[in-house]
Amino acid sequence: MSTKMKRKVKIKKKNMAIFITFIIVFAFAIYEIGYVIVKVITTSKEPKVEEKVKEKKTIKKKEPKKELSDYGEKLNKLDNINKEINYFREENIDRYIKYKEENPEIGTIQIIKDVNMNLDLTPYDDKIKAINLDTETILVNKYYYLDDNYIPDNLERIKSQYALSGMKLVDYAKDAFENMAKAAAKEDLNIVAMSTYRSYNYQVNLYKRYAREDGTEKADTYSGRPGHSEHQTGLAVDVYNQKETYTNFEKTDEFDWMQEHAHEYGFILRFPKDKVRETGYIYESWHYRYVGKEIAKYIKENNISLEEYIATH
Repeated sequence: MSTKMKRKVKIKKKNMAIFITFIIVFAFAIYEIGYVIVKVITTSKEPKVEEKVKEKKTIKKKEPKKELSDYGEKLNKLDNINKEINYFREENIDRYIKYKEENPEIGTIQIIKDVNMNLDLTPYDDKIKAINLDTETILVNKYYYLDDNYIPDNLERIKSQYALSGMKLVDYAKDAFENMAKAAAKEDLNIVAMSTYRSYNYQVNLYKRYAREDGTEKADTYSGRPGHSEHQTGLAVDVYNQKETYTNFEKTDEFDWMQEHAHEYGFILRFPKDKVRETGYIYESWHYRYVGKEIAKYIKENNISLEEYIATH
């Protein structure tokens, strides 16, 4: 190849290299410009960090205000009764409102008491597991129940001179009952325990017999269904004087004495004549329940049932 031809080839290669370099530089420049434009546009759309924080704070402030407004409206429907009583239970607020709407003739304070006593629920259908087990304040009724395997702690037999054979109560209730019966005996009165602690299975058979004899509806007025009998707590006692049948206990001097003194030993008449609505059971002059001296005194002085006491404390 001649020298002239070689020079032409070199020039072509050099021009080609320059051209390729120019294309690469141009493409890179276009890419950089495009990147900058996209970034500028994106950045202009995104809120600043301060604006984001401010936006979040604004949202957090709005939500509680809405909740408080709803709660305030609910309280207004209840005449803001929470400011007047100390047994208003926030978890029951929707139940209070519903019950009040269904019973407009009932005052708001009574609405609160009724719902706290679960009178807005259906007996035996809307069941609640009993709390405060093995304490003086355990509540068992048509709403609160005990498991079939529940046996109270420290059951002890009552002395034979104060009870029929095999009668048992929780130790502190047993001691209180014996002291009460002993005090009555000093006045020639005879208070005898005829039915005390009953197991779940015992109540199964007893309730079945009552339901078979009188029908379920009537049996429910005077006997607790299995798991709902207060006798299973070991704190309830049915009494008589060994002369009159227990259903006639109201006609005895022993009944009059207990009406005056039972609370001094921690016992209350469990199902009073004027408290059928609250307790769910007919009047039983022979059925007493140990709650301790302080509570028994309060219940007697205020003429309330155990349900009402628990509902307001």
